[in-house]
Amino acid sequence: MLVLTRKIGESIVIGNDIELFVLETDGNNVKLGVKAPKQVDIYRKEVYVEIQKANKEAATKHKLGSKFADWMRKNEKKS
Repeated sequence: MLVLTRKIGESIVIGNDIELFVLETDGNNVKLGVKAPKQVDIYRKEVYVEIQKANKEAATKHKLGSKFADWMRKNEKKS
């Protein structure tokens, strides 16, 4: 992990087109600004983790649904 120290008003650049700004600090809180192209998705970590969890659950349900549908098709043909 890269660790950098920045002051209010300073920034870091990620790649060629993402810039992260330190806007404000208040005790343990830091307010950040992100300048990035619109096609770049930016999430708070806890939101990203929930999205990934929901996607995984949906994919698992879809796979189970597909397996059930396959089973139904096979059993329909036997009748």
